[in-house]
Amino acid sequence: MNQSRNTADAWAQFGLRPLSARSALASVLLGTDPPELPTGSLVRLCGRLGISEGTTRVALSRMVSAGELEASAAGSGGYRLVGRELLARREMQEQARRPLPGDWDGSWNLMVVAGSARPVAERNEVRRALAGARLAEWREGVWLRPANLPRPREGVLTGASYQWLQARPEEDPAQLAGELWPLREWAARGRELLQIHAGGADGDAVFTFAAAAALLRHLRADPLLPSELLPDDWPGDELRRRYRDFKAVYTKSLRGSG
Repeated sequence: MNQSRNTADAWAQFGLRPLSARSALASVLLGTDPPELPTGSLVRLCGRLGISEGTTRVALSRMVSAGELEASAAGSGGYRLVGRELLARREMQEQARRPLPGDWDGSWNLMVVAGSARPVAERNEVRRALAGARLAEWREGVWLRPANLPRPREGVLTGASYQWLQARPEEDPAQLAGELWPLREWAARGRELLQIHAGGADGDAVFTFAAAAALLRHLRADPLLPSELLPDDWPGDELRRRYRDFKAVYTKSLRGSG
């Protein structure tokens, strides 16, 4: 079987398509702290994923032109992430990878968004922004989540009027959480990813990167609820541990190859 076929099979195991050069570069920089790497490391990474050096360098140039990257400090010969949307995505990923705070007082944050008569495109943008901030829509224009996380930063919605309230459900809060988020489906998919990851080939760069990408994508959909509201055997902490292990090894390898 040829290399391109092996590459496609590795990604297909996780329900993903092989990354383009731009996506590969963005993914590795999103997972690096700080989000900056030497050019040689980025070229070698893409090479391990079956992306040629020429294609990688063209993608770097286009990302600079698009305002997603900029050259590192003079003389360092690398690139760092600067694009607003990518940095916002990085912030979401960092939140998903951190352990959750241990205490929760039982309260919920509730946001009421005005203007249900807005155009469909604007309503969809509101839904995307608030879902990305890990709120769930309970009713039209009414969004909520347990107050175990800070409220989203000011400016999460642009051009929309909203008001924050604090509430406590009178009914079982775990039942409400199960109605707002597909918790059992998320947990089942998480355990499936852990099994596939554990059965992968050691030293296979494509498989390892595909596994990490799938783990991180799944973690971005973790609602990060208090433990009191989660089903038994919730795999969130194990998924975070598995991804941190990958990140530590792969980041060290990248920095050592620059």
